[in-house]
Amino acid sequence: MLRDITLGQYFPGNTIVHRLDPRTKLALTVCYMVALFAARTWSGYAFMLAVLISAVAASRINGKTLLKSLKPILFIIIFTVVLNVFFTAGDDVLAHFWIFKITKQGLVGAAQMMLRLTMLIAGTFLLTYTTSPLALTDGIESILKPLAKIHFPAHVLAMMMSIALRFIPTLIEETDKIMSAQKARGADFESGGLVKRAKALLPILVPLFVSAFRRADELAEAMESRCYRGGEGRTRMKTLVMRPRDWVALAAGAAVISAVYALFRRLP
Repeated sequence: MLRDITLGQYFPGNTIVHRLDPRTKLALTVCYMVALFAARTWSGYAFMLAVLISAVAASRINGKTLLKSLKPILFIIIFTVVLNVFFTAGDDVLAHFWIFKITKQGLVGAAQMMLRLTMLIAGTFLLTYTTSPLALTDGIESILKPLAKIHFPAHVLAMMMSIALRFIPTLIEETDKIMSAQKARGADFESGGLVKRAKALLPILVPLFVSAFRRADELAEAMESRCYRGGEGRTRMKTLVMRPRDWVALAAGAAVISAVYALFRRLP
């Protein structure tokens, strides 16, 4: 399952989605999230699914890769569905046992929440798949730059997010190596109850934290040895420029939100 976690990975390409300005892709991701949570009907979810499929096809990202990325958060989706099924109030009671009631409204709400979470995660993963960490950092810093007037550390925040995304695949690979080494020494991570499995993770977590702190210390020394002093006075090899395709993409994002609010906002 660890190998299925693809958050933070970047798949190079030369598609129209890859060539968009990172600020445009961040804005489109926000537009997608707003439209997704604004949709209230099944036709609205079908429309948003069509938008997601179109974006995936335009980016030429393998659909299997996107589906595999959902496996690690499958537990969260199932847990959310169960909560909605048993704890959503409604008049149409389908089953009743002990303190739990299953209603028609609960089943509908659970199905909608499952679709919403799945499409939300897939859409946000598409951002990191098509945008390099460096470009994403520059985009976030450029968007937050006006806040520098109130002494908001825009560059520091963007750099922290970029480093965090960059090291997710590295830490996953490190975890996989540690688990393989522990299994070779006879460790068992799959049998027993929940408590036993949790205790079996201790031999993994301790060396993983040690490795993470060591990497952080090495990165800090490398940045300091190269005289890194933050964003002030810093130049970039590539300057962000909004091109006509970016404005067209932003217009398309605004059109999606407008269509959802105009056609698919009927409250259940």
